[in-house]
Amino acid sequence: MSAAIEPGLADPVGQAQQIFRAALHALAHPGRRTALPCAACVGGLAGGIAGLLLALADETTPVWWQPPLAAALADWLRFHTGAPRAEDPQQAAFAVVARPQALPALARFAAGTPAAPEFSTTLLIAVPSLSGGAELEWHGPGIAGALRVEVDGLAPSFWADWQANHAAFPQGVDALLVAGEALVGLPRTTRVRRLEAI
Repeated sequence: MSAAIEPGLADPVGQAQQIFRAALHALAHPGRRTALPCAACVGGLAGGIAGLLLALADETTPVWWQPPLAAALADWLRFHTGAPRAEDPQQAAFAVVARPQALPALARFAAGTPAAPEFSTTLLIAVPSLSGGAELEWHGPGIAGALRVEVDGLAPSFWADWQANHAAFPQGVDALLVAGEALVGLPRTTRVRRLEAI
């Protein structure tokens, strides 16, 4: 069976609602690990990200796919959700990042406008692990005081880039970091301080 017609969620309504709630919880509570109901892996795409796309994307949300992800994945998602493919990151409502070490600069994605900051890109980033990386201290809404977080697999430049993204609030991108069946939300409101050299 080709990726364009591989199955989506077994229970499209029930599972999509569970995944949607998990994503909202993760963004409302940055840095806290959230269990993510997963779809099966599709064409090499991690199941957690596949599930997020099936739950969040629709015909109004263009999706940018990090090269060299196969065009068949975009066809698969369009079949199940109607989501179009964004050729330019600035056009994307969602961006699928399977190789976080090669993530483009965050400024390349849509940041919204001062009048409509919600029209920005949400990054869906597959990381090897949500532990074992450099230790970080997160502050901001949804975090009581400070929270120590580790994320493995992101490029060292990501966190400096994130500081600039946070400083642009209310504009800026949001991110969902996915490792297997675990999810961590990183909204633009979150300030990150490095506790050790990355």
